[in-house]
Amino acid sequence: MLLESSPPVQRMTAPSPTLPRRTVRPIGVYALHGLASDGTRLMALDSVRGYVLQVDCANDNTTVLNPLNIKQFVEAQGLAIWGEQVWFTQDNRVYWCTLQDFTPRQFVTLPYPVNGVAVWHSTVYVTCQKAGYILVYDATTGKRITQFSAPGVGEENLTVRDEELWVCDRIEQTVYCMDRATGEINYSILTPFDSPCALAFHPAPASESEDCLYVAYAGEEAYIRDDPNNLDNPYQLTFRDRTFIHPLYFSRNEAEHYTLSNGYLIEMSYIEELSPLEDVAVDQLEWRIALPAETVRQKLIKIEAIGVPFTEEQQDGQRVAVFRFDRLSPHEGRLFGWKALLEVRSIKYYLKPEQVEKSPPLSLEFQARYLVDDDELAMDTPTIRRAAEEAIGTETNILRKILKIRNYVYDRMSYGIKPHIDTPDVALERGVGSCGEYVGILLALARLNGIACRTVGRYKCPPQPEKQGVPLQPEFNHVWIEFYVPGFGWLPMESNVDDITENGPYPTRFFMGLPWYHAEMSKGISFEKIAAPALPEEISIGNLALNHIRFTILGELPPPE
Repeated sequence: MLLESSPPVQRMTAPSPTLPRRTVRPIGVYALHGLASDGTRLMALDSVRGYVLQVDCANDNTTVLNPLNIKQFVEAQGLAIWGEQVWFTQDNRVYWCTLQDFTPRQFVTLPYPVNGVAVWHSTVYVTCQKAGYILVYDATTGKRITQFSAPGVGEENLTVRDEELWVCDRIEQTVYCMDRATGEINYSILTPFDSPCALAFHPAPASESEDCLYVAYAGEEAYIRDDPNNLDNPYQLTFRDRTFIHPLYFSRNEAEHYTLSNGYLIEMSYIEELSPLEDVAVDQLEWRIALPAETVRQKLIKIEAIGVPFTEEQQDGQRVAVFRFDRLSPHEGRLFGWKALLEVRSIKYYLKPEQVEKSPPLSLEFQARYLVDDDELAMDTPTIRRAAEEAIGTETNILRKILKIRNYVYDRMSYGIKPHIDTPDVALERGVGSCGEYVGILLALARLNGIACRTVGRYKCPPQPEKQGVPLQPEFNHVWIEFYVPGFGWLPMESNVDDITENGPYPTRFFMGLPWYHAEMSKGISFEKIAAPALPEEISIGNLALNHIRFTILGELPPPE
């Protein structure tokens, strides 16, 4: 019997987002590694076939502009248009040709492979991942003028708009807006898909006031191939090329140092199915499940109960659904939980270390709450105390400290799924851990170094936005952290996801940033708890129930305001 019930809720209905621009999927292409606009036409470079293409954004119509010169453009990258000149890169060289005659002419040769090129009047910008720089040349003489440090760690492409240099990084999943004269980063933007390979501003139709920033993506996707010749095993896992062009929508909040980008309307449900492992009877059972949070990147549009009504409570500023049962009987079967309608966007904060040098000290309240061992963090063990000292060395800046702590953990840990979470000292000594164990180590080392931080989770929507209206089930839960900078607020940081290369360099895409597919809830509190006056110690949620998590992507959101 239910002790309490939630107020009646309206049936969830989803608004239909309307978008000013569509995804462009050029016909007959394999891997787009160049994008440019001459103010009228959007042009792209297919590095597999060597096609320089004119692409119609309205209907995907694709025209090959260099039908007699495709061999010269095979494995080329980058694409820039200035006047009647077409610029591109290939191997360790930069070339140019004309729109009337696509015969390549060599501009400069570098000691390393070149990735991207952009041209503005008499200045040529070239990206080179191995050198770690954006190299700047005089278009007339071919002499190098200067160089800027590359903003990311992956292969980069670029374009120019007025006094801004725009760079996309394939590994970082990020677009950087830089000052064209100094190379300083103004702000950065997370892309909605991985492997951004090229970008260009293209004029908007008369109905829109600003040019659209298009980003090209190229990679591979897994799919099930039907092989009719193999009667025993007709379905086989294989891979195919995936490439397309998508508008990057973004809105910068300069005062609060963040930029929002593409987002999606998502329906998320979290359901518990009572399925006890043993005969158990519990009286006056209270079952608490955190609800999605309201943040600058995530809006909770609607929430409704599933199976059993709930009451809502506040816990440390977080919304929690509370289900109450008079009695849980042996072998009782029941489904209960909630369904939420969410607007989620990507967010990327950009703060420079010098901006936080004069931030105020951490308040006594935050010290008492966020610098303590409140979750078996092993902060008093020799292993963790020694690691806390080694991680930061003599660094005193809070942003550099937390980044050094992250990199220290990445240097010593490898990701691996485990059936249970060990304490940070055990996980660090073992060198392999799940996202929860990464989080435990990060929390312990940060708190010992005076950085307030907390756990955040709890699930990620499968990042497959092309599968709209189809239920998607994540395989695992996920947790990450937020750290607090006095005077600025809470900033997100992924736990293990950026630990992608042995001994670095590590991307910073999700350092002070989150992609759209993270569902935020339970900030600093337990996601789910049960309580009863006489609850046996051996009884846990895992003994009593199975959870069912489902996401449904309903559509892409209009550009953020």
